[in-house]
Amino acid sequence: MIARNIGAACAAALLLCAHAVQAHAFLDHSDPAVGSTVPATPAVIHLWFTQQLEPAFSTATVTDKSGTTMNADPAAVDPKDGNELNVQLKPLDPGTYTVKWHVLSVDTHTTEGDFTFHVGGK
Repeated sequence: MIARNIGAACAAALLLCAHAVQAHAFLDHSDPAVGSTVPATPAVIHLWFTQQLEPAFSTATVTDKSGTTMNADPAAVDPKDGNELNVQLKPLDPGTYTVKWHVLSVDTHTTEGDFTFHVGGK
């Protein structure tokens, strides 16, 4: 009887934790992909998240190795896909670039992260 109650309590706790984890917008994938090398400057960095984003409070910045911002315009949530955040870019020289994102999902949870990608043969 006690073991059954403990098992039920553990199962309920796992379900609650799983639900809470899914309530945040995490980076699902990007184009260019995390850590990838592209031959030339992409016009846009696309970031797809696991939840819909709140456009007014979601942003991303692309910087070069010296910390200079390479965004041509502020990042914007795609009006046709609320899970997608896009960053228009200035022309990029060969090298490594860092994408830093900070997003607010429509359920009011914030997440942030970063990754790099490479332009050219490096």
